[in-house]
Amino acid sequence: MTDCAVLFPGQGAYLPGALAALAEDEPLVRETLGTLDAAAVRLGRTAPSRLLLDERAPSAADLAATAPADLHTALFASEIALFRILTERHGLRPRVLLGHSFGELVALTAAGAYGPEEGLALVAARDDAFAARPPEPGGMVALGISAARTAGLLNGLGEWEVTLAADNGPRQCVVSGPSEPLERVRAAAGALGIGATRLRVPYAFHHRSLAAVAGDFAHRAAALRTRPVRHLLHSAILGRRLEDADAVADLVAAHLVRPTLFTDAVRELHADGVDVFVECGPRGVLSDLVAATVPGVRVIAPLRRRAGGREVADALGGVAGGAARAAGTSGGTSASEGTGASGGTSASGRTRASGDTRASGGTGGTGTRGSAPAAPPAGPGGLDPREVLATLRALYAEALGYPPEVLTGDADLEADLGVDSIKQTELFARAVTRYGRALPAEGSRLTSHTTLDALAGLLSTLPAAGTAGAAA
Repeated sequence: MTDCAVLFPGQGAYLPGALAALAEDEPLVRETLGTLDAAAVRLGRTAPSRLLLDERAPSAADLAATAPADLHTALFASEIALFRILTERHGLRPRVLLGHSFGELVALTAAGAYGPEEGLALVAARDDAFAARPPEPGGMVALGISAARTAGLLNGLGEWEVTLAADNGPRQCVVSGPSEPLERVRAAAGALGIGATRLRVPYAFHHRSLAAVAGDFAHRAAALRTRPVRHLLHSAILGRRLEDADAVADLVAAHLVRPTLFTDAVRELHADGVDVFVECGPRGVLSDLVAATVPGVRVIAPLRRRAGGREVADALGGVAGGAARAAGTSGGTSASEGTGASGGTSASGRTRASGDTRASGGTGGTGTRGSAPAAPPAGPGGLDPREVLATLRALYAEALGYPPEVLTGDADLEADLGVDSIKQTELFARAVTRYGRALPAEGSRLTSHTTLDALAGLLSTLPAAGTAGAAA
């Protein structure tokens, strides 16, 4: 039996309609959303199922700008629903739970410290605290270096108001602080050749400037009933295990002002024997960070793409209990015995890739089991699609203000990330110019290439600028 940790991601884990296909196959999803919809309405929030069952729902960028409370409710609901599927439907028995930033509040609920309705009230209390004690404007910047190098950079610049907010991996951390010094750090990092991306957030999360908000949040949270935890919980913010009500209160108080030390937490769990990490949320942001931190472990992101019941079962093969092997569709179509092939078609008729991968060489997988795939051959244009993909991720992250790890190769640029067709064309034209290539012939629909994977493949086939017979 493998030792498994379940990971609860933060803000980067929203996906419009993330549970649409899974809800078709698993009644437990609709049951969970029904409970949380009713709780959300009682709290004066929008029902999260509106965002999680419709692939045409607003993007993360739109929600962050216009309805952040709805975004947080949807994040919480999607992760709690998936946790119930993993543990109740598939028999997964995690050794420990680990959250990242906002995900620590979901992990508290999954561990049993709060019931689902109280957990949603905890999320609402956090938003209410921001409304009651609005902090000064600030922000966050993702840096493509380690936390140790970041500390050296900040010390060298003398920017004492900017501090580490999240240590995500060996080559990725986030700093936060007031807008002006933060911009100086971003500019200096860029001048030094360090990837530096301003994140689309209004405040300096995990920073002392949120102390008043944190105090208000802790006061509101104290009114909610807590219970003894049922699952072992490790906090990346506190740097220790949580075993009693006092520890829960400590985490709530520290949640907004102390850094998320995710890298240390992952390494500690791995040293304690955890060799499988299952991400309990849409996309695969944390899975990729784990893969970069402890190469050789197995990382599973069941909802790296929208997935139905059978795809989730396939991704969990060999990790969960016997229920996972018999899982497929329910409520209309009988499940087959045993798991289907990766990338099969679910009961809803969509074809999806498995979310299971082995960490190898410090890079996250793209949905295949076993070791990382070999580098793809260069396209007709003489470019390596994998190298092109890395360039596109960096270019789009800088232009859109997203952390690079959110820009997965399979994320739909418009449906998932809110990038309209005009912006897509503009950014692709920049990439084409950077590589000295010719744009596709007039009439080609760039927006039919809806992911960075597809755009990297297209760009790698384009001829050099000025070459006769440009690709159509």
